[in-house]
Amino acid sequence: LKWLLRSLLLAALIVGCGREEQKQLNVFAWAKYVGDEIKSGFEDEFGIRVVVDTFASNEDLLTKMQSGVSGYDIIMPSDFMVAIMIKENLLVALDRQNIPNFKNISPQFRGKYFDPENRYSIPYTWGTAGIAYDSSIVTPPPDSWSVLWDEAYHRKFSMLDDTRETIGVALKLLGYSVNTVDPQELTAAKERLLEQKSLVKLYKSEADEGLSSGDVVMSHCWSGDALRSATARSSIKYVIPKEGTTQFIDTICIPQSAPHKATAEQFINYLLRPEINAKITEFTKYGTCVVEARNYVSEDLRNHPGIYPSENILSKFESLMDLGDFTPNYDRVWTELKAK
Repeated sequence: LKWLLRSLLLAALIVGCGREEQKQLNVFAWAKYVGDEIKSGFEDEFGIRVVVDTFASNEDLLTKMQSGVSGYDIIMPSDFMVAIMIKENLLVALDRQNIPNFKNISPQFRGKYFDPENRYSIPYTWGTAGIAYDSSIVTPPPDSWSVLWDEAYHRKFSMLDDTRETIGVALKLLGYSVNTVDPQELTAAKERLLEQKSLVKLYKSEADEGLSSGDVVMSHCWSGDALRSATARSSIKYVIPKEGTTQFIDTICIPQSAPHKATAEQFINYLLRPEINAKITEFTKYGTCVVEARNYVSEDLRNHPGIYPSENILSKFESLMDLGDFTPNYDRVWTELKAK
């Protein structure tokens, strides 16, 4: 009898510990991607604390996952990185029965090349890369990537601390694809970036901080950062250069090592409610992948050209692709650039 009582007590303790663990969900996301209102809403409704750590680039996220780190329930890679992570078996297949709100995602964001059946990823936000600038200082208004090589702005602008995006700027300026696998084209892009480096104040992915404070007058940045900085400094404007740029879809995934898969799927389903998803756009200033969510965002964001560009401008965009065995060539260019 004593043995039975001890066994029951031990079992109760184990279950109790498991329940305690379930009271926290660990998210690894881009900076400023999960607002306090979203966190507190989930915490209040489900009684589960949401803890958010941040990364600055897809490459940083990949390195962390490859190192065997465990404990994260949710990660947020961009489109091309999803394809890489699937190949490396870093993501777990989603149980869509636990995510019925998947039906709310617009068809235009489903079934993309990086995850054709959306078995591993759920579209979260989408946006673009471009140039944010202080219109009270930068004149005339820039319309080309070439402004980022202008001596007039020596040490007054920042570039994204991102391998593919920053190399992509030089490739676009030269008239090449951001997904080139031509060694000569990549070398030409490297030379342009080396020429530019002495002009760059810093490489930083969270560009809104420098723009809002006036530390820089211009930034190669993502659209959400540009629009957030404009709320703090009304003279900040955002432009898509005439040579074209990148368009991205950021996603929600569950890593293989996730301790609380079912709770993670519960969180994903919560984020796909239109009224909740609208809060993501309000906070991040990126486009929503949930059609009905646009009905819940403020009027000034609903049709903002910086968030929802015209079809004419969209035609100039490219999505970054997984370049497979050619990827290390980009990594070498980036390493050489940062080492100079």
